Amino acid sequence: MTRSDMFLFKMMRAMKNRLLALALVLFSVLLAAPAQADTRLIVQVQGGATAIQSLCRLLGCTVQYGLGDPQGQVFLVTVPLSLPLNLVVNLPGVLDVEVDQVGKAMDAVYQGTVPSALYDSTPVSYYGTTVRQGYLTQPAAQIVGIAQAQSTYQVSGLGPVAVIDTGVDTTHPVLQNVLLPGYDFTRNQPGADEKLDLSQSTAAVVDQSTAAVVDQSTAAVVDQSTAAVVDQEAGTALNQPQYADFGHGTMVTGVIHLVAPTAMILPLKAFSAAGTGYLSDVLRAIYYAVGHNARVLNMSFSFTSSSLQLNLALTYANLNGVISAAAAGNSGQQTLVYPAAYQSLVMGVASTSNNDTLSTFSNYGPKLVWVGAPGEGIVTLYPFGTYAASWGTSFSTPFVSGAAALLLDENSWCNESLAAQAIAHAKYINSNLGNGRLELLQALQAWQQGQ
Repeated sequence: MTRSDMFLFKMMRAMKNRLLALALVLFSVLLAAPAQADTRLIVQVQGGATAIQSLCRLLGCTVQYGLGDPQGQVFLVTVPLSLPLNLVVNLPGVLDVEVDQVGKAMDAVYQGTVPSALYDSTPVSYYGTTVRQGYLTQPAAQIVGIAQAQSTYQVSGLGPVAVIDTGVDTTHPVLQNVLLPGYDFTRNQPGADEKLDLSQSTAAVVDQSTAAVVDQSTAAVVDQSTAAVVDQEAGTALNQPQYADFGHGTMVTGVIHLVAPTAMILPLKAFSAAGTGYLSDVLRAIYYAVGHNARVLNMSFSFTSSSLQLNLALTYANLNGVISAAAAGNSGQQTLVYPAAYQSLVMGVASTSNNDTLSTFSNYGPKLVWVGAPGEGIVTLYPFGTYAASWGTSFSTPFVSGAAALLLDENSWCNESLAAQAIAHAKYINSNLGNGRLELLQALQAWQQGQ
């Protein structure tokens, strides 16, 4: 036994009950969870890798990897179910222990017929690429005033904007000039192509389809040359739980690009095509984004419980000048979800209709929502070079992230606090929508006057 091991062993004999309550909470979570070989824990420990390795040699747990925090103190650890968790929680030097929560990318909520803008396939030039006219002139773009804001203030976006999501179609022709390489935390490899989540046969069906796809969450996807009609074979291929959120990251990225077409995009894949992802991967993505000079974080996902480590990661991002926006969720409730509810660190975004009312599916409330943005029938990009229309706070959030990129283009020293103050100059509706519905012209004017 090494001197380090002996020290930890002696200290274990004198451990206190300072975190016993947390241990009981964690244990109750495990009892409610399905049986599995071991439990994923996020552990913060003084002494870094040496300390956590010594701890796990004593307890029989396994250190998977560090999560990228600047102090090198936070690790993903797998622990046998037979190991009493209070042994981990109460060890001297252990600063925090959390169950590695599973979060959810916000499912789209189909609310009606396919919007007419999705049918408008007239090709138009847009900042160095060719897009569909319906994408540019859709009602949401006019409501928040994208074209007017860009022309009035001569801004088109500054990034990088990190998109923590299901990945992106890295070959989409509209995005080729703005995509950075990114990283896939679900596979621990460079790149963030969400098409890798498809099986070979499913990818072939979708890629070869000459019509439209309708899956569980997306209203319609149209091929470059056809209108929005349902292709039964391709629709069936994606209408499975493992593909419930396939395309989510590409759709979110498409909205950011619509608002801020010259902002570079850093895709960070922390969620599967099913829309699920671990908190540990989100933490790694946040620290990676800061380390790769991201200026904006788009988080169209949520966790049901607050997390100290998520709060610390976003605090670190905030201190490094990163502007963050997160989806309020689609349960139609006055509730709290995270990270949107961290109001001093993140702008929580609700969904509004094209008539400037709260969307029926959107979560709401002043403790959750900083601002609202259109989130119904949003025409955006979709994998395989196609376009989609979708509903949900997932697609409201990137309007705010795009707004942050425009503020940075106006003056690059904008940060979270300043961006939130500028974006608060919105069209007030009621307190359930925080400061109101996003108004790009007002936000840019407020930022210019406040400099």
